[in-house]
Amino acid sequence: MKKSILFTLALFIAFSGWAQNYDPVKTLVMINQLDKAKTDLDKAFTNAKYTSKPEAFILKTVVYASVANMDGKKDTPAAAQLIEEADAAFTKYRELDPALSLISEPIYQNGIIMLYSNYYSFGYSEYTNKTYEKALDKLKKAIHYSDLLIKQKVLTSSLDTNVLILAAITAETGGFKDDAAAYYTKLADAKVGGDGYEGVYRYLVTYHFGKKKMDSFEKYKMLGKEVFPKSDYFDFDKVDFAVGLAGTFTEKIVAIEEVLATDPANFKANQVLGEIIYDTLNPRDEEAVVLPENYLELEKKMIDAFTRSSKSRPDYEIPSIYVGDHYINKAGRVEEKRNTHAREMKARTKPGTMASKEDVAKRDALDREYGETMELAKDPYLAAATIFANRAAEKDLETRDKQQYKKVASYLSEIYGLKKIAANKAKNFADKAKWEAEEKKWNERYESIKN
Repeated sequence: MKKSILFTLALFIAFSGWAQNYDPVKTLVMINQLDKAKTDLDKAFTNAKYTSKPEAFILKTVVYASVANMDGKKDTPAAAQLIEEADAAFTKYRELDPALSLISEPIYQNGIIMLYSNYYSFGYSEYTNKTYEKALDKLKKAIHYSDLLIKQKVLTSSLDTNVLILAAITAETGGFKDDAAAYYTKLADAKVGGDGYEGVYRYLVTYHFGKKKMDSFEKYKMLGKEVFPKSDYFDFDKVDFAVGLAGTFTEKIVAIEEVLATDPANFKANQVLGEIIYDTLNPRDEEAVVLPENYLELEKKMIDAFTRSSKSRPDYEIPSIYVGDHYINKAGRVEEKRNTHAREMKARTKPGTMASKEDVAKRDALDREYGETMELAKDPYLAAATIFANRAAEKDLETRDKQQYKKVASYLSEIYGLKKIAANKAKNFADKAKWEAEEKKWNERYESIKN
């Protein structure tokens, strides 16, 4: 009986010592007896004392990762499951040993390397299968282990560009914009360059513009130009991006007004805003386009924008010409109504009789509207003419400038001609003489501009 008790006690002591000794399993891993290492480890994990220390879990990490990479098991569903369990074991190890005190041992480093390699491969495989969410989950794991290996100086580079670019492209393609920005940011902040990397900076420029983070927008535009100095993309400013990234007319207006909210004197923003609205209010094919219901609101916004751009550049005639042309086009639409009414009035009036009072009143109202609308083009055209005259006094005008100058002079002559007729009807002969002189002056100016 005494011998039996002693024998049982000896077995217990021996087992207790073995239960906390990780070297036997580590040795099996080192001599590549991986199946036996896993079998022994799984048995040992049934003992609470064996799993009471962090090393049990980092050992499980390396054993399971090693078995997953054995010939015949690699790239199988069973291997993928083993890698997931190895990853869970390492997560538990980090909880128990936040200082990662065992990480410097080569055998354990090898386990982390295998986890990194497998998750990279899994991620790439999912990416090629276009299952982007699964791919991104795997690549996030790969980045986690890559960062750890870099921190432990197992990887000599300071940045794992391969896994980061794959993760960024995967996230971008899958629509995970914030994740993509996070990975592209790591690459851009490290100023990575070379073939295929310009898109890193392009993405961040557009991403931050869309988020209205103008400081970051400017930062990555500047970095992009530094790393890729020959690229024109990074020469575009915030106005270009506002117009280029917006889809609809309304979206473009909102985007430019957001720029102007922080930079109200921005010449380009004001000019582009005016031009975009001008194109909408002055469609080339007017018969095919219905003018917007908020025409007057947009018109005011356009005039205000061109007024601001003129103030920013007093020697630039284009804003004034746009405003003048707008009112000429508007007057043209009134002229069409006048002509239509004249035809209808003639058809309704019997030969030898007077037109109805209603028809005469409408005709007179349309005549006034036409003259008043033409009058609105006078001041902006005069401003443009002054700029052309000053420029012509210094040097020969370019062909395009001459053409615009002739157009302005022609319309000014027509406007003063209408004012002359109105003054004559009102028997205001002093004004008639004045407007007649102006009409003559602009006719002569028109003739003096040689193409």
